[in-house]
Amino acid sequence: MKKALILASLIVATPLIAQSAPQVPGAVDASRVTGGTYATDPGHTLIGWRVSHFGFNDYFGIFGDATGTLTMTPDNLTGAKVDITIPVAKVTTASEGLTEHLLRPGKDGGPADFFGPEPSDARFVSTEVAVDGTTAKITGDLTLNGVTKPVTLDTTFTGAGTHPFNQKETVGFEATTTLKRSDFGINYAIPFVSDEVELDISVAFEKQ
Repeated sequence: MKKALILASLIVATPLIAQSAPQVPGAVDASRVTGGTYATDPGHTLIGWRVSHFGFNDYFGIFGDATGTLTMTPDNLTGAKVDITIPVAKVTTASEGLTEHLLRPGKDGGPADFFGPEPSDARFVSTEVAVDGTTAKITGDLTLNGVTKPVTLDTTFTGAGTHPFNQKETVGFEATTTLKRSDFGINYAIPFVSDEVELDISVAFEKQ
């Protein structure tokens, strides 16, 4: 009898628990996306980079505070436009010494090893978008260290919904690509520090 009462209580309570369980505001649901202009949420947009060190292991860092816009129409996603600016001067790593090395001036007035103390912002401007379901290849011009080269981002739609704090429509994406830093005039220590740099991007856009 006691077991039956416990079972009956669980049956009654389960729907109530399910109804009160908190739900995350974002979901991979393209029907939630509306057209218009979106701006990055800089505090939740990160560009991670990874290089091989002496062939032993990889080390990595992050560019944050990226700003820019996404303009799109859901029924014509191939016409979407992305324009992102990345403050290279705000690069960070887990090592104070390494971060300082990335931004220090060259010795005796020579060129800097990496970015130097006052690097210009990097900028990516899309030129073509090819969509396949919830993924896309976004090709554009990346300007870094004063050099502009074409880059293609393998992009995945990761969620859409209403931001619970500011009530703005928000969409999220992740993207990856690999580039050669020598293409952008950053040649220090190749091949001991790999020429190839892997980028891992996570970006949130809020509708304006």
